[in-house]
Amino acid sequence: MDNETRITNLKEKDYQRLLGVKQATFDKMLVILKKAYEQEHLMGGHPPKLSVFDKLIIMLSYYREYRPMGNIAFDYGVAKSTIYESIKWVEYTLIKSGEFSLPSKRKLMDSTQIEVILVDVTECEIERPQKNKGVTTLARKRSIR
Repeated sequence: MDNETRITNLKEKDYQRLLGVKQATFDKMLVILKKAYEQEHLMGGHPPKLSVFDKLIIMLSYYREYRPMGNIAFDYGVAKSTIYESIKWVEYTLIKSGEFSLPSKRKLMDSTQIEVILVDVTECEIERPQKNKGVTTLARKRSIR
């Protein structure tokens, strides 16, 4: 069974659990992405390796699970660079539409305040066996003969 069939058969509460967004939000994202894809490919072109639906699923699962792009690429049978480009395209298209927005890095950095950092830097003495010069010298002399 392909992704589209599996996802469309999900219950509404499972969308939030699996993808991190509600079904209405997911459908809204999909409509925006399909319109953008049609606008970009009016003149045709080669068939895509991933559908718009798969690109959206990849982006949402990447942010939800923090899976490495190499693992996602293996699951879909494409290159890691294809996964990266898909994620960036979906992000850019959704932000450009004006319906969705991500906070800037500056806002994220301003919102995090670190008050105390505690680091344990105590030194621990490591006991090592003492070298006994007499024993090692005798062993060398015996092995040479």
